[in-house]
Amino acid sequence: MTNSLKPTLIAIGIATLYALVLRIFFGIDDWAELFSVMSMSFLACLPFIVGLLTVYLSDISRAKVITYRIFVPWIPIFLFLCITLALAWEGWACWLMVLPLFLITASLGGLLGGYLKVRQHGNRLQLSVLMLLPMLLAPLENKIGAIPGTYEAKTYIDIDAPAEKIWDLVTRVQEIPEEADQGYLTRFLGFPRPVKAELNYEGVGGYREAIFTNGLVFHETVTAYQDNQKMEFTIKAYPHEIPSTTLDEHVVIGGNYFDVLTGTYFLEPLANGKHRLHLSSRFKVNTTFNFYAGWWARWIMLDIQNNILQVEKKRAER
Repeated sequence: MTNSLKPTLIAIGIATLYALVLRIFFGIDDWAELFSVMSMSFLACLPFIVGLLTVYLSDISRAKVITYRIFVPWIPIFLFLCITLALAWEGWACWLMVLPLFLITASLGGLLGGYLKVRQHGNRLQLSVLMLLPMLLAPLENKIGAIPGTYEAKTYIDIDAPAEKIWDLVTRVQEIPEEADQGYLTRFLGFPRPVKAELNYEGVGGYREAIFTNGLVFHETVTAYQDNQKMEFTIKAYPHEIPSTTLDEHVVIGGNYFDVLTGTYFLEPLANGKHRLHLSSRFKVNTTFNFYAGWWARWIMLDIQNNILQVEKKRAER
């Protein structure tokens, strides 16, 4: 091992260890009211300080290089990812969604760490205070609390088929084979895929079950109904029904952070006997970083809805 490489490896090791210790600290159930993994204090401060430590503790000749400051902090982030996945501390879907935020903030921390190193600013006391920053900010963030936000995902597809045929496929969805699934984002994230939907009768008060793989079921109650035209329904998923292996606890539907509220099908007549089938949903995100979590939730809902619409189009036009 060359002398110039040794400080880098030590810096990466210290930064990775810091991330693991912080994850353990923020994951203690008894302290959940003060410290939460689902907080900006953890999701932004942790990778920022990891990046800062990685570059600041490196050799000064390396810290002067801008590309080193930007990209080398990614190494402890990926090591942290692999270790937490191997220990089942986090799920694959949760990591994929948070990874862009981690990489960006780690690079920002690396840029600051390089600046402090080259300019000979900062000392061990100041570095120690920075490392404690997530623990100092988390109670304040939890005291402010999450602000629930309601969002909407709207999708539609044009179908060349009679209204009656389309509507039969809307109210009740026969089993969707795996090869017909086109939910590319949800498949990549490892989310359950739609299997079928069952409705006991067409009308207000009707009960509909939208069944997904791995034990996920949406319980739907029809609140407005116009035959061959419109169906509105409330949606409820019960976390206790969903096996713990189906979704990461931080993204479980109906849990503390994400829930689907309502859905609407609307069939719009077009020219030449065609119809435009609209599918929209309302969902709730309850975090202190809804600007980021809400963006991801919307893309997931759009992917699920587009997948269902594609299936219904192919079956109606068959």
